[in-house]
Amino acid sequence: MADDSKMLATIQRSDTEQLQIFLSTYKGKKYLNMRIFYTTDDGATWLPTKKGVTFAPDQLDLLTEAIEDAKKELEAEE
Repeated sequence: MADDSKMLATIQRSDTEQLQIFLSTYKGKKYLNMRIFYTTDDGATWLPTKKGVTFAPDQLDLLTEAIEDAKKELEAEE
């Protein structure tokens, strides 16, 4: 993760794997990144994997709508 990144959330997937959600800047533009990180030293150091996705600002409304739709569907199943 670059020094200008801003961590938004970390979701623990296992003892050695987590999803990190952060804002980063590339070529002067900000992006939302979601990437799987792993550790081999009990969490002292987290390293990025190739598994991840980057969203441009103009894609965030669509992502938000998809998450809201998923939440409604999952809540309806309860």
